[in-house]
Amino acid sequence: MLEKASALTEPISTHEDTSSHDEEEIVRSSGGPQDNTSDVEGDDSEEIDRVQVNLGVRFHMKKLGELHHFLGLELEQNEEGIFLCQQKYAKDLLIRFGLFGSNVIETPMEVNANLHMDEGEDIKDPTKYRQLIGSLIYLTLTRPDIAQAVGMVSRFMQAPKKPHLEAARRILKYLQGTIDFGIMYRRGGYKINGFCDADYAGDKSTRRSTTGYCFNLGSGAISWCSKRQPTVSLSTTEAEYRAAAMAAQESTWLAMLFKELHQHVDCPITLHCDSESAIKLAENPVFHARTKHVEVQHHFIREKVLKGDIRLMPIRTDDQVADVLTKALCYNKFSKFRDLLGVTCRRLALRGSVKVHHQPKATNEEDSLE
Repeated sequence: MLEKASALTEPISTHEDTSSHDEEEIVRSSGGPQDNTSDVEGDDSEEIDRVQVNLGVRFHMKKLGELHHFLGLELEQNEEGIFLCQQKYAKDLLIRFGLFGSNVIETPMEVNANLHMDEGEDIKDPTKYRQLIGSLIYLTLTRPDIAQAVGMVSRFMQAPKKPHLEAARRILKYLQGTIDFGIMYRRGGYKINGFCDADYAGDKSTRRSTTGYCFNLGSGAISWCSKRQPTVSLSTTEAEYRAAAMAAQESTWLAMLFKELHQHVDCPITLHCDSESAIKLAENPVFHARTKHVEVQHHFIREKVLKGDIRLMPIRTDDQVADVLTKALCYNKFSKFRDLLGVTCRRLALRGSVKVHHQPKATNEEDSLE
């Protein structure tokens, strides 16, 4: 399973936190004792200076300027906005597993790939497979385009087989051609838009469905998830309804987070769903006999819709961005949804153009991962 990317950034140590705010401003300082760093953020430069002076009285500090690197994350700012990526981390990952400079593949997973739990030969070193998957999971912090593929191969870490290793190697070959890709957050347009989808019975071993959702803030994704559902759904409507309920929980958390940061959120938050039956089920306050088996927690979205916190909007399947988080897609659809997530290469993002990405020609040649 691959949890939402925002859950992977939980702090690993106790952080000092000093804040000063009123209705118009907020200044926050955080740092970690293991790296002797402190990050001060806010919209009032005078208050930021005062906080830094006060911290300097108690701690030995040095002003390093704008943030550029943090725990493998790379951040660049210009007049267009902020670009976030993990280019060096991805390169080190390819070198570590012997695939740097390998042939390029256009998509991280083959369309209609059938990965089963018990098919194929056991690999000689399961530990190396687990290390690879763990590294790929960390890379999804800035790469929602590989979230579905990484979530798929992470299901087999207990007893990995050769087909699972081949699927993981394909992800690395995709990264070879998109090593400088990241998320571009452009200035302006700070409205939250959500998308949710489900791949009904997509897991061939358990026949469980896969939930996918993402939330964009303006031009880039700020939260996304690709996760196998905990139980088997009896219909596509039920699978889509479960996915919408999970996305509703995330939207509620995002609204609370923005409120704590003193940022206005337009309500209701729009959540796009390509299942008309799931939308009608969420909007209907009457419990039907056909849905009485659905766990109570999944009806959370119904309450949010009736209260006006969330607005479910229909969307064409061809425009459903969350589709890229539920199953493998052909290159045309995959690249379209990747662009809509705000994922682009560093050169085009910092130049101010993110229209079309021309990648090296794909190949099916294989390289060995020892």
